Amino acid sequence: MLAALICTDKPGALDIRKANRDAHVAYLKSTGAVQAGPFLDENGDMCGSLVILDVADLSAARDWAAQDPYAKAGLFADVRIEQWNKVI
Repeated sequence: MLAALICTDKPGALDIRKANRDAHVAYLKSTGAVQAGPFLDENGDMCGSLVILDVADLSAARDWAAQDPYAKAGLFADVRIEQWNKVI
């Protein structure tokens, strides 16, 4: 099943994001994320993440999210995980 992780950074946490970006991208690549990229604020700065995963179930998506270097660094104020259906 496909799962969408919709993550919102804590206010003022851009330095945390930048410091952990290489580890996060390596994690994305090593775990086979389907698609991923940052949300941008009105200034063009990264302020959140969207990650699409192909996993067995929502529990696997939660486990993936917990191991994300961004999550381990305390970057996110909020993480939503939703089952997702690709149409286009």
